[in-house]
Amino acid sequence: MPDVGEGLTEAEIVTWRVAPGDTVTVNQIIAEIETAKAVVELPSPYAGTVGELLAEPGVTVEVGSPIITIDTAEADAPAAAPAASGEGGAKIGEAGADGRIATLVGYGPRQGTVSRRPRRGAAAAATAPAALADAAAAPTEVAPPAPVEPSPAAPASVGGPAPTPATGPWGDLVPLAKPPVRKLARDLGVDLRQVTGSGAGGVITREDVRSFTAPASPEPAVAVPAVGREDRREAIRGVRKATAAAMVSSAFTAPHVTEFLSVDVTATMDLRDRLRGGREFRDVKLTPLAFVAKAVCLAAKRTPSINATWDADAGEIVYHGAMHLGIAAATPRGLIVPKIRDADLLDLRGLADGLAGLTATARSGRTPPADLVGGTFTITNVGVFGVDTGTPIINPGEAAILAVGAIKPMPWVVDGELAVRTVCQLSLSFDHRLVDGEQGSRFLADVGALMEDPGVALTW
Repeated sequence: MPDVGEGLTEAEIVTWRVAPGDTVTVNQIIAEIETAKAVVELPSPYAGTVGELLAEPGVTVEVGSPIITIDTAEADAPAAAPAASGEGGAKIGEAGADGRIATLVGYGPRQGTVSRRPRRGAAAAATAPAALADAAAAPTEVAPPAPVEPSPAAPASVGGPAPTPATGPWGDLVPLAKPPVRKLARDLGVDLRQVTGSGAGGVITREDVRSFTAPASPEPAVAVPAVGREDRREAIRGVRKATAAAMVSSAFTAPHVTEFLSVDVTATMDLRDRLRGGREFRDVKLTPLAFVAKAVCLAAKRTPSINATWDADAGEIVYHGAMHLGIAAATPRGLIVPKIRDADLLDLRGLADGLAGLTATARSGRTPPADLVGGTFTITNVGVFGVDTGTPIINPGEAAILAVGAIKPMPWVVDGELAVRTVCQLSLSFDHRLVDGEQGSRFLADVGALMEDPGVALTW
């Protein structure tokens, strides 16, 4: 598994683009992985034939662990002429001549520094049969993790009663099986310690798992809930795990203040309709969010503290010279916030193009990790879900976040008369260490004034 940067230590295999026996070229995309930041495509560093896939989709793999073998021309060359760079081996993840582990992107840690979870029953392993030791040394095997057992206190709906102690051929040892076989066993609820392997050296195969029949349990029968009503458990990982950590950190670090403002955006919506009919905006999707983004950039110039960062380590407040605008986007894998770089330098057309591009990329799951970091202000559009307003949590490292509510017709007083107008609610959460009440209120009022009458921008 390559090191894709950003301090990430693991990634999940989403899908393989190749299969055993396929011929691959250098830089051909061979897989997609999901990190805590985004889905990333992995290129092949070798040209050759795929030998074996060492991890199945859905499996989370630590950086530096082997995930694929590729038979290359160098692998067939005489041993006396190894590649100078140490990448002449055939297995991605094996240690080269310099002791470093070749990965798909750069190099992982040296072989001696890789930290792995110890096997259970290590003492008993010393007296295991010789065949077991030989199988453990096989080059295609990785150190298997200890099997996960349901908690004895878990209800029947999430795994039933606790299993009886293993009394199979492996005793308390962790049996040998490849990652795909382990996943199959988990899916079928089979305890691998009770399975006798038919493979070389006692390795457990798929057929062994499928044909295994568990011994009768002395426990009384437990009522099984109706199909489709069982509790479902899902591992906390990927984007959801990263988002949760960031939000908890922000909520308990930055003192949040939230203010609300209802705005008559009738004039802005009329302007949007007129611009849509013009040549400049004919080939772009001009949404209300583009007008909000432009208003935020203009208003931030009048309140610089809204575009700042609290640097506790340095004991400084960093006032950013550029506005890198984050737009919260809901994806099947969770909430991400891709950025429009230097948004303050873009005109309305440029912001509309930027919004359309990052939205399409986010929905396809192709947002690169570099586009998810370095933001200075965030907009979240809860109005697309029909929600009027909310109290958003600030992204860590930023001073504020603006939530845009649903834009809809509402009764409104105009010149002393009741009328139906197009109204939107804005809510601004800001870090009170950086932005005091007067500054936050002025910024929110400025955004509202621009949304109510876009011509106000000409007076600034």
